Amino acid sequence: MSISTFKKGVHPPYNKQLSQSKQIATIDQPEEITIPLQQHIGAPLKPVVEKGEEVKRGQLLADTDSFVAAPVHASLAGKVTAIEKVPSPQGGRVLAIKIDPAEEQKNDFFAASEKEPEDIAPDKIRQAVRKAGIVGMGGAMFPTHVKLSVPEDKEIDTLIINGAECEPYLTIDHRLMLEKSEKIVTGLRFLMRATGAERGIIGIEDNKPDAIKALKSATANFTDITVEITETKYPQGGEKMLIKALLDREVPVGGLPLDVGIVVNNVATAIAVAAAVNEGKPLIDRGLTITGEGINNPGNYQVPIGTPVAKIIEAAGGFTGEPGKVILGGPMMGQAQASIDVPVIKGTSGVLVLPKDKLESYSPAPCINCARCVDICPMSLVPTRLEKMAQKENLDLLEEFQVMNCIECGSCSYICPAQRPLVHYIRIGKAAVTARNKSEQGG
Repeated sequence: MSISTFKKGVHPPYNKQLSQSKQIATIDQPEEITIPLQQHIGAPLKPVVEKGEEVKRGQLLADTDSFVAAPVHASLAGKVTAIEKVPSPQGGRVLAIKIDPAEEQKNDFFAASEKEPEDIAPDKIRQAVRKAGIVGMGGAMFPTHVKLSVPEDKEIDTLIINGAECEPYLTIDHRLMLEKSEKIVTGLRFLMRATGAERGIIGIEDNKPDAIKALKSATANFTDITVEITETKYPQGGEKMLIKALLDREVPVGGLPLDVGIVVNNVATAIAVAAAVNEGKPLIDRGLTITGEGINNPGNYQVPIGTPVAKIIEAAGGFTGEPGKVILGGPMMGQAQASIDVPVIKGTSGVLVLPKDKLESYSPAPCINCARCVDICPMSLVPTRLEKMAQKENLDLLEEFQVMNCIECGSCSYICPAQRPLVHYIRIGKAAVTARNKSEQGG
């Protein structure tokens, strides 16, 4: 069977053996949960509950009338103890609702549908997804109902489910494909119905043969859904890389997958969509991997949104010694945390713990113009030039050299023999360009 891929990319050590054989488990109920109101790309939410109010599991906590937004719900029943700003795992401080969980957990889910996808109107599916507060669970956290609302001048022919999971260490998507393959297929069918896509593709890297087998079995009765194998290479799970590998289509610069007739969703997102439509369940919990050489018992867990990271570390047996870094996500695109008291949010795919005695620090050397970063950049950019432009705050040149097309995968920093923090400066440059353009537009 042919194996698809994209040009360039890197092959970092994957280290998935630490947790890939561990079935998804649950943790004991946390003593407190913290639900940040900003767990999506888009407009801020406003609380619809008050301090001291008793809430049920699944009850709406905050929402907005804005289209590009995703409401949040109580992941556990209990009493609202505070509505205040807290440190965010994404950096800075955000408004959040704190809940003291009750011993008896009562649900407040919305009306569900037991109909087959073809018997449900596409708009009804999009409404259920919006009501459930579903976002991209691979880390981007873009509201899923927005992605499913295809403009009238666009036509979607293919819905891709991203099962690549190319980020080193993380294995939760792998486990979901093994343990919840039927739900992934159900979610895919709802997503196809919502977008009008005539076919569905599940793309999986070839280092997950058991997941490929499980999804092939789950899709055996559907002629419009196929499972395709991709090369194990980073960042194979990037939307644009996956589209190129599977369909040989290139998303235009500044464009979106829908510009080439495609919508891409993560496997966890597909499961959440199935739960929203079939069970009326909001996005109130998620699976994640806790792993790394700095944790005693690496594994995969299903946890309520708002659970403190410290609680998950405790469930995994605690630190092996002095931790050097705790990263939410993987080593390539994850964010190092200043505190383990931050909560799990909708986009938290993993907790990576690296021991202090295994970390190395580097002092960047001058660029040697080797062009390795250019050779491996999956977006065909020139990272070393972008770094210099960002340092000099030359925003016009940054735009001219397509800085906004960078997906921040970190491949350039990984491959650089001079240990230059290329992606760090590129992020700074992107932020500066975005701020300037917003200011010029009166935003």
